[in-house]
Amino acid sequence: MTRTRLSVSSRPALLGSVVLGSLALAACTSTPLGSNQGSAATQNATPMVTAEQPLNPYAKTVVESEAKARGGQPMAMFSQASLPAAIQVPAGNRVAWETVGVGEITYECRDKANMPGQTEWFFVGPKATLNDRMGKAVGRYWGPPATWAALDGSQVTATQLATAPAGAGNLPYQLVQANPAMGAGAMTGVTYIQRVALKGGVAPATACTAANKGARQIVPYQADYIFWKAA
Repeated sequence: MTRTRLSVSSRPALLGSVVLGSLALAACTSTPLGSNQGSAATQNATPMVTAEQPLNPYAKTVVESEAKARGGQPMAMFSQASLPAAIQVPAGNRVAWETVGVGEITYECRDKANMPGQTEWFFVGPKATLNDRMGKAVGRYWGPPATWAALDGSQVTATQLATAPAGAGNLPYQLVQANPAMGAGAMTGVTYIQRVALKGGVAPATACTAANKGARQIVPYQADYIFWKAA
């Protein structure tokens, strides 16, 4: 089985944010929550969060763009007003935490379900480091099932409610409703999670044929994950 890593040119993403406290946090749509394409097998082990090197070409721009955006001034309050209505969080909730997910998505060339002789790139699953707005690793996201985890051991899974196009070459916007948190901590009380400010992550442009069936390719992506709690 071959495994190829694709490179995607990065571009800064600016999204206003609220930096709340000094939470120490850690640790696609069958449509897995991390994508919008296909299902995947369950991951066997919970990833550990470490102060690791950037996972993909987008990582460096997270710190650079956020620092430039600040210009020595407080960051602006996050607003969902410009987001598609389908993925807006309902009234009665507040932004509790903002993160920038920088990571990668694995695709595998497989037979199409119930379509003999046809193949397609199958969404295997994502893995990403969650950074705060200053670029510090504060969490981890992986799947399936899509799981967001914090350094204090608390973590949540979620149920997808809606998606919306986020531009050519990007995964879609996404709104999920959080399931009850596992373990007490920063994830306790999370009600909704939005995936916004997307860059990359779609299936490879290279051909998936019978000749390379079983081949895997890794695609870099970036997305902001906005965590909400009841107001």
